[in-house]
Amino acid sequence: MDERDGRGGQDRRRAQDGRGGSGGRDGASSRPRGRRHRGTRAATTAAVGMLAVTALAAGCRAQTAQGTEPTSPPAPSSAGPTASVSPRPLATPSDDAKPGDAATGTPSASASPEEEPSTAAPTPRPAALMETGSEGGQVRELQARLRQIGHFNRTPTGYYGTVTVTAVQSFQGKRGLDRTGSTDAVTWQKLLGMTRKPTAEELDPPTERPVTKPDERCMTGRVLCISKNSRTLSWMIDGRVVSSMDVRFGSEYTPTREGTFKVYWKSRHHVSTLYDSPMPYAMFFSGGQAVHYSSDFAARGYSGASHGCVNVRDEGKIAALFGEVKNGDKVVIYW
Repeated sequence: MDERDGRGGQDRRRAQDGRGGSGGRDGASSRPRGRRHRGTRAATTAAVGMLAVTALAAGCRAQTAQGTEPTSPPAPSSAGPTASVSPRPLATPSDDAKPGDAATGTPSASASPEEEPSTAAPTPRPAALMETGSEGGQVRELQARLRQIGHFNRTPTGYYGTVTVTAVQSFQGKRGLDRTGSTDAVTWQKLLGMTRKPTAEELDPPTERPVTKPDERCMTGRVLCISKNSRTLSWMIDGRVVSSMDVRFGSEYTPTREGTFKVYWKSRHHVSTLYDSPMPYAMFFSGGQAVHYSSDFAARGYSGASHGCVNVRDEGKIAALFGEVKNGDKVVIYW
């Protein structure tokens, strides 16, 4: 082997070893740099971790406030409700009175303990001066005045019955008054202002119905002359008519007997034992049949009938007649 070759080989090995040695030094010097790099990365990672922990902690608190339902109910806010949310009001003691009251927050007026019912009394009606069942001279004057202006088409009877009620209602309705049918002070004063004082003949006309020519049996003595044809009774003395009045008779099932009779009993306040009905001023002439006043006749007119008696509807006239007729006076009933 050439000595140069040997030296060259050594030189080459030294050169390689020198590179290797220097490389080793370089490796030794690079190892501390690697440790510094790993420390820096660790510090950086720790800092980032701290930031992440901080952000995460902050994010949990915000989530709890914004959306995540807390484990315990939040304290009520002192601020008022927003415009978009209307809170349901608390129930009051009256909220169970009506369904739906609690939704509006308005207690029921009828169940509220604080409210008292209205104590305002209704306006009372004026007191009646005359009404159904009233009798006497003032009723007769009322009927006569109503007749003057076309509201009463009968002879005044002095009894306030259904015919009079209808007449008063007609007058009240025409004058814009309450149609009560009773005569109060307002109705009476209005009627007085529109009519004149009735004459004696208007208050007590001879009869509503025309009297027919008397039967021959009526021309002598004291006679109650009763015509079924004209439906009138004439009190006659020796052929002269003293007074006359309207009458009605029994129905076809309880007809009034016809013929000549005599008054055998008078009873001022009589009450029928068969029908338990009043028969004032009764003058009996045939069994249980009598001439007497009838409040039903005064009230309903000829729409009704008797049970066989001769009914008179003018109480004033039959009261006067009752005072004049005596037992034994003749009674003639004819067609």
